[in-house]
Amino acid sequence: MILPGMEAHLKKIPGFCVGGTSIPGIENKVNCDVIVGYKSVYRMCFAMACFFFLFSVIMIRVRSSKDPRASIQNGFWFFKFLILVGITVGAFFIPDGTFNTVWYYFGVVGSFVFIIIQLILLVDFAHSWNQSWLEKAEEGNSKCWFAALLSFTFVHYALAFAAVVLFYVFYTQPDDCTEHKVFISLNLIFCIVVSIVAILPKVQEAQPSSGLLQASLISLYTMYVTWSAMTNNPNRQCNPSLLSLVGGGPTPAPTRNPAEVQWWDAQGIVGLVIFFFCTLYASIRSSNNTQVNKLMQTEEGQGLTADHEAADEDGVRRAVDNEEDGVTYSYSFFHFSLFLASLYIMMTLTNWYMPDSDYQAMRSTMPAVWVKICSSWLGLGLYLWTLVAPLVLPDREFS
Repeated sequence: MILPGMEAHLKKIPGFCVGGTSIPGIENKVNCDVIVGYKSVYRMCFAMACFFFLFSVIMIRVRSSKDPRASIQNGFWFFKFLILVGITVGAFFIPDGTFNTVWYYFGVVGSFVFIIIQLILLVDFAHSWNQSWLEKAEEGNSKCWFAALLSFTFVHYALAFAAVVLFYVFYTQPDDCTEHKVFISLNLIFCIVVSIVAILPKVQEAQPSSGLLQASLISLYTMYVTWSAMTNNPNRQCNPSLLSLVGGGPTPAPTRNPAEVQWWDAQGIVGLVIFFFCTLYASIRSSNNTQVNKLMQTEEGQGLTADHEAADEDGVRRAVDNEEDGVTYSYSFFHFSLFLASLYIMMTLTNWYMPDSDYQAMRSTMPAVWVKICSSWLGLGLYLWTLVAPLVLPDREFS
């Protein structure tokens, strides 16, 4: 919807930047060549968010497939797609005005919550990765597996350190960019702290699988979030264009229109890749993983397996309903996660830009910066808690 070739077709929609706008006082002032793509993203994701939120409400407290609402979850696909298409078409006829601004704040809050879910999955992935390779090292060929662990740990730390150096070089100025200096310095210190805590003797005793691999991965992700936050700083002296850095050109003037940023903005692409990875990981992760089970509100041991299949007289094995006694995942939370994901995709594709008060362009804002920075701190806090929780709560089981 934001490819350049689509803009000409979107302009044909009534009231959608055709010869200007219908907002009183600013006729023929909207930069349709740029903003129409972002407006289409807002409306597409608004439709998806409404669709998933509707089903999240409908599926509240569905306990088993015997509930009549369970058939809606697992069937009626034609009608559900019809509803989604209908909401999408209607969204494109929403008048301009305050819609973009209000929906922007919905996107910021929802994206922040979804980033937290991503961080939980990332921390879980880091622990599972390290534990799996340690088990393989104990089973045989330990030198090979330990070398692999060491190599990935070194690469993660090297990339994170290189990122810190580049941040100081390109995203700070000697007499300006105080916020960036604070963000970079604090996150560097926090990453060092969690790395030290990960290898403390007491932490290692409580969690033998804890190590620097997890800390290095979390540190690298923290640097990505820091960079992503700095690219949303409205101060263009502290936020040079990535194309100018790669091409060696001069830093853009502070008056550069933020809406000129291309749809394939680098931090947006990285954000979508991480989003895809986390969604895929949550989908294919083994059902006996307790952390993912707690996140998705499921029970251990549930899921469709060979034991739930039945053989007919002709020998053909067919899947049977394995949710008569209890659902294998929370239907409501499933749709709520997709509701948050829709908002996250919206903010990522629009670079977290906010519509100007006169709707002439999209601009960077400091709230987006603080949301991302706070999410990086929260992520480090979550990882630190996974390290110290067995020491703080020795009576609980954390295996």
